[in-house]
Amino acid sequence: MGQFNFQKGVCILVLFISLRCNMLDASGADDDEVVIQGRVFIDGRSAIAKIDSDFVCATMDWWPPEKCDYGTCSWGHASLLNVDLNNKIFQNAIKAFSPLKIRLGGTLQDKVVYQTENNPKPCVGFTKNTSVLFGFNDGCLPLSRWDQLSNFFRDTGAEIIFGLNALAGKTVVSGSAVGPWDSANAESLIRYTVKKNYTMYAWELGNELSGSGVGTKVAASQYAFDTMTLKNIVQEIYEGVEPKPRIIAPGGFFDANWFKEFIDKTPETLDIITHHIYNLGPGVDQHLVEKILDPSYLDGEADTFKQLQNILKTSITSASAWVGEAGGAYNSGHNLVTNAFVFSFWYLDQLGMSSVYNTKTYCRQTLIGGNYGLLNTTTFEPNPDYYSALLWHRLMGRKVLSTNFTGTKKIRAYAHCAKESKGITLLLINLDNTTRVEVNLSLNNTWIVHKLKSGHHHHHWRKGYRPRGSMIGGINSREEYHLTAKNRNLHSQVMMLNGNELTVDANDAIPPLEPVHVNSSEPISVAPYSIVFAHLPHLTLYACSN
Repeated sequence: MGQFNFQKGVCILVLFISLRCNMLDASGADDDEVVIQGRVFIDGRSAIAKIDSDFVCATMDWWPPEKCDYGTCSWGHASLLNVDLNNKIFQNAIKAFSPLKIRLGGTLQDKVVYQTENNPKPCVGFTKNTSVLFGFNDGCLPLSRWDQLSNFFRDTGAEIIFGLNALAGKTVVSGSAVGPWDSANAESLIRYTVKKNYTMYAWELGNELSGSGVGTKVAASQYAFDTMTLKNIVQEIYEGVEPKPRIIAPGGFFDANWFKEFIDKTPETLDIITHHIYNLGPGVDQHLVEKILDPSYLDGEADTFKQLQNILKTSITSASAWVGEAGGAYNSGHNLVTNAFVFSFWYLDQLGMSSVYNTKTYCRQTLIGGNYGLLNTTTFEPNPDYYSALLWHRLMGRKVLSTNFTGTKKIRAYAHCAKESKGITLLLINLDNTTRVEVNLSLNNTWIVHKLKSGHHHHHWRKGYRPRGSMIGGINSREEYHLTAKNRNLHSQVMMLNGNELTVDANDAIPPLEPVHVNSSEPISVAPYSIVFAHLPHLTLYACSN
């Protein structure tokens, strides 16, 4: 969480901003509800980090229907090889982002063979074999399916990151994959992709082979050499083509020593370094909800972001950091937890926290598939986290503001300059089940409001930075988006926005996400177990204008 450092002589602006309780059914006070005051401090002088404008990313995986965890088979037909690309909800869900980054990869990517134009061998999918690495035999990506996928992504406006098989040509010895990467098959796919004019945002090498690895591992020095091989191939094949795809690696779990060595050995090779997050443990864990609602547990992941940020700062590399895959709970998540309302607490907190540490993009596992998809695996209907992601994408701008909350540890607070709009957007997450928090906002002297004895407000602003915003009856207003679970059930898969159920319409269209307009002179009222995005268009901070 960002920290706000006060300096002597800094004038403090206090804005009282809120929502009247009777505005929303979902926010109506219960008899046993406790109301407390809280304050969020935002330093508006300068941004502490900057994210990509298309920060929100989601993954698509290779797992076949036979992929099962703890006796549950949750993947259905959600694989890259068999998902229904003609489904209208699926298409509209991606189009709503305009654009959505999609990372194609996962455990089985290091067992994928790519069909080639000059190879007559039959191209067969993955078959279960518990005696081999990752429990499945090698599977093949037919060129016809690659054509279908590429056309689908083009038509929906997606930006594609393709994870290549990094184990090709390697031999596994005592848990380590040794030898140089055999790039021939990957090179064939890349050449075909360029020949067909398919646009690629990036090519990524390997999945979860860093550090101790998952299933097997590759030494950092060898991985650096293999990544250089990929870079050279891309440079050659894309000669004369602009922009060239980015080079991404290693797509694995953070290990400080391994990552430092890898980064130091790829200063001019690597564009983006990716790490994965499953900090809640296995999907079978019966204490997932307790972890999600525990602020100290959520804070634990900050150390990973901080360490990686420091490694990049002290290296000569120009590479930036991404979260390349994050499902929270590994082995496909947990039904009615990682695909339910409660998971938005974890997910949005991750988006906020990673942004503070200059993470440029965050890829959610998955767009569809398993028990942690943004979309329902069978119906394609959006799960609650889909709407959380879409609101973040539309409201949270690139510049991240230093933010600190006092009053209760159960409120998580993040602020960004607003996206494609004036002002700022504040994200507030209430992890408490009985406490409503009336949130007041304090800023430094970028814009000062003095309330005189007469009750009138005098507004002062730096020259050239006059606050502007929408008006209600001649006063400044803000836009609020209150997210709650249907029937206040944390395990509900239905998201409520300002008291209204979010669902696709008869034409399979994603519903509009409409705010309520609130007088900016009142505090923001954050109901128990709720999430609030508040857009304050009249606040023009120096950090957002400079």
